[in-house]
Amino acid sequence: MSNENLQSSAETGELNRSLSNRHLQLIAIGGAIGTGLFMGSGKTISLAGPSILFIYMIIGLMVFFVMRALGELLLSNLQYKSFIDFSTDLIGPWAGYFVGWTYWLCWITIGIADLSAIIYYLQFFNGGQEFTPLGGAMISFAAIVFIMGLNLLTVRLFGELEFWFALIKIIAIVVLILVGLWMVFTGFTSTAGDVASFSHLYANGGFFPTGAHGFLAGFQIAIFAFVGVELVGTTAAETKDPEKNLPKAVNSIPIRIIFFYVLALVIVMSVTPWNHIDPKVSPFVNLFSQAGIAAAAIIMNLVVLSSVMSSMNSGVFSTSRMLFGLSREEQGPKAFGVLNRRAVPANALYFSALCLVGGAGLQYFVPNTVEAFTLATTLSTILFICIWLMIIWSYVIYYTKRNELHQQSTFKLPGGLFTCAIVAIFFIGMIYVLSLEADTFKALKVSPIWFVILIIGYFGFVRKKIK
Repeated sequence: MSNENLQSSAETGELNRSLSNRHLQLIAIGGAIGTGLFMGSGKTISLAGPSILFIYMIIGLMVFFVMRALGELLLSNLQYKSFIDFSTDLIGPWAGYFVGWTYWLCWITIGIADLSAIIYYLQFFNGGQEFTPLGGAMISFAAIVFIMGLNLLTVRLFGELEFWFALIKIIAIVVLILVGLWMVFTGFTSTAGDVASFSHLYANGGFFPTGAHGFLAGFQIAIFAFVGVELVGTTAAETKDPEKNLPKAVNSIPIRIIFFYVLALVIVMSVTPWNHIDPKVSPFVNLFSQAGIAAAAIIMNLVVLSSVMSSMNSGVFSTSRMLFGLSREEQGPKAFGVLNRRAVPANALYFSALCLVGGAGLQYFVPNTVEAFTLATTLSTILFICIWLMIIWSYVIYYTKRNELHQQSTFKLPGGLFTCAIVAIFFIGMIYVLSLEADTFKALKVSPIWFVILIIGYFGFVRKKIK
């Protein structure tokens, strides 16, 4: 992006469309592949067995429908920069306020959880020894400064960085699938005496070995693996030729889910029977280790570490854009709506980074990082479900009150209102499912506090400004 274009954007106060199709495609992939797949899949397999394959396909289909609704809404009016704009326009100012600040908190909680994960993964390179509380805080602070520094430069650099982060994850999964297929077709025998075979998918209790309870429990962890896929929507304002590139990115989601989730886990459970997989160990690391690759642990720890850094990079980017949008709608401080000379909302970035530093400080006083990680990720999942439901609500109003725009659309949501009803019922049901286990129910009980804070903020400060 030329300096002239950057200067022009900074002067007009508008975000720059400097992300290419290459960036958008890999950002979409990166949003669909995260720590939830690399590390959380072991626990999900132990709960649900081979039915995890159906779980990922069901969640993936519902998320795809949300993304199709999101895509049609964004393309119906290119003045829409994010969820805030169409929620405000279609539902009302309160909806934009709710969506913007809730999405901001979603990524802040994920960012805090990511800081715990970074410390955990770096312990491997510290001889497995835990860092001191001060050491952990310093690592968190360094990670925040690094990611914030990169985001302060240009949006194109964010796209480039996310491109390479996503590429690392893709290569890791492709290699895993190829190695796993080689193990299956050569009849590889593990140290535990398991012979790699596709029959493991149904030979140990069938596809639903843990029954309905295990199947539902699998959704609790699996749904977190999909948070972030809607990041494509927050990059729409800074994407070249959105009418062409946004549909491409959205339509490729089902293929990604089948390849990166379903096929990868088919291979994992074919090499090691589901009931022999340790929920505390990444099944990806375990497969490489069984293949006799000595550097497997190092390679996969670096891959997962890059995945966490990718998540933080996405989080810092999206939170700053949400605050920018809120400021422009007079639902946040005016300072957040100011762009620096590189057309980046720097003040919004500083504020998000400061909140993450506060989260890093909390880690200093919370000894049980695993419990804190679970609480943060579950809370984030609950809030993401609320965001997805608001997107569907916005679409219903758009479909019913602005049907002429829907008729003109070349990127329609398949099934229209019927699909919206199915998606809404599914995600409301997922909130109920999160109440079935003690650890996730704890986060569910905490979540109303955020809604109370939002209500106070809206009626106390925002509503009087936007009347």
